Amino acid sequence: MGGWLHGWRLAGDARRIARHGGLRPFETHPDVPAPARLLARLLRLGTGAPETPDHAAGLRACGPAAIKLGQVLATRPDLVGPEVAEGLRRLQDNLPPAPWARIEAELDRALPGGWRAHFSSIAETPVGAASIAQVHRATTHDGRVVALKVLRPGVEEAFAGALASYGWAAARLERLGGDFARLKPRLVIETFRQWTLAELDLRREAGNASELAEAVRGEPKVAVPRVHWDLTTRRTLALEWIDGARLTDPAALAASGADRPALAAALVRAFLAQAIGQGFFHADLHQGNIIVTADGRLTLIDFGIMGRLDRRARVYLAEILHGLIVGNYRRVADIHFEAGYVPPHHDPAAFASALRAVGEPIRGRSTRDISVANLLDGLFAITRSFDMPVQPHLLLLQKTMVMVEGVALSLDPDVNMWDVASPYVRDWIRDELGPEAWLADGIVANARMLRGLPALARRFVRQIPPESAAPPLPPLPAAEPVPAWIPARIPARWPAALWGAAAGAAIAIIAMLLAG
Repeated sequence: MGGWLHGWRLAGDARRIARHGGLRPFETHPDVPAPARLLARLLRLGTGAPETPDHAAGLRACGPAAIKLGQVLATRPDLVGPEVAEGLRRLQDNLPPAPWARIEAELDRALPGGWRAHFSSIAETPVGAASIAQVHRATTHDGRVVALKVLRPGVEEAFAGALASYGWAAARLERLGGDFARLKPRLVIETFRQWTLAELDLRREAGNASELAEAVRGEPKVAVPRVHWDLTTRRTLALEWIDGARLTDPAALAASGADRPALAAALVRAFLAQAIGQGFFHADLHQGNIIVTADGRLTLIDFGIMGRLDRRARVYLAEILHGLIVGNYRRVADIHFEAGYVPPHHDPAAFASALRAVGEPIRGRSTRDISVANLLDGLFAITRSFDMPVQPHLLLLQKTMVMVEGVALSLDPDVNMWDVASPYVRDWIRDELGPEAWLADGIVANARMLRGLPALARRFVRQIPPESAAPPLPPLPAAEPVPAWIPARIPARWPAALWGAAAGAAIAIIAMLLAG
């Protein structure tokens, strides 16, 4: 697709966003180049845009890909600003469902032998419809009731075109340098692309659900539906049907009689068990993706967007959280420098002081008076001051922490997330970084090294040439010493020079003979 086509598509989207006032913040923002500020004003003319921007509505008007992109941008208040990010955090991709006739055709194409070979019935009206897929209640021939998720018709083509245009725009923004280069818009789009690829293959979502079930196994009040693998394909996902009250339905939640404070604490512990304990966490934990069942458990659904942290990142995360909880800001600063998050030319003491300005206001206060979103915004301001590059593996984590805070407060306004988190983080650090863990890690590392020694020895032996089977050579008298006027080593260019001299002499002799 040519650049002008990308520009045309993006201009149309910008006009739709402007119609909802979404470009107003960019008209006066000092960091936005003057030509871009002028363009934002021109795109708004004649739209009747409201004074208060509705960024979520603007992106919904642009279609499914823009909705998903908005969810990515909600993790980046440093890129779009805290007010825009706050508006985008409320963005959920609830859309009108696709007609049953088209969904039925998709099911027949996705399932071998057509859907009637596997199901006795499928409800034509979906229980939920999003930008990428929609979910129908279905019953198999052997009586299993499942939540059947199917991709919307034409969704792959729509996202492919949008991804190409977004990548084209991000590359041009990054070339402007300055903050645009530091904030890595191409990386944002690449993160978006990875999310999309994962969600467009429902087999990967099934794998996510199975792995997440293992991650939360130790939290009895949190569950994950079972995957029906025999009914799962690239375009369909079959999960155990869950009856219960959605957190988006306050009346149903109240009627369930659930122990809301206990559920709020369980949600926080389950998130920590995922992110810190296993390094694999549900990254879309809004109220619509959590069901309270009759037995008083939180059941998580929709596993398209997941996050991963390697062990080193999990250790740093646990130590950072513990440092903020107990007020050890110098240790938190040292962790940032050890992890390479802060360039080494900065002063750790100055960084610790900046962290103190963010952390001290939250200590000793209840969660209703503490906003994780505001805390993260303060940390983002520090990243700018200390030239910290964006850490891709932390983007989803930051977004999810804000979501978990919102859900926990909706369940129990008095929950103190820091009090709930502190015992878990403290115990995890003790188990993973204590002397026993240090000794165990050393034993494992040494055992792995010893196990690899035979293979290493074999590779070493293969590099040694075998002994020759030829008989030893007879002794020779010592060579005469080389005269001093003969160079010890004839340069590689000498043979060519000698041949050139001989050829020149031959030509001279022939010329003399012809002259005589």
